[in-house]
Amino acid sequence: MAAEVMKRKKAKVLREDCVACGACVKVCPVDAITVYKGIFAEVDLIMCIGCTKCAAICPASAITMEITEWT
Repeated sequence: MAAEVMKRKKAKVLREDCVACGACVKVCPVDAITVYKGIFAEVDLIMCIGCTKCAAICPASAITMEITEWT
């Protein structure tokens, strides 16, 4: 029997566009985002619940929501 593929939206940071302001960190309800060395934000894909709050608040539009798949 083949494993069922699960799909869910997750946040992805476009590092080249991120200004490391930390706005996304403040709105994430599950603390899935950190700012790496003051350079760009990083999302923990295991913790991310796909709520889109970070993408909505990002002043640089550096966060997109992408569908991830796993079994």
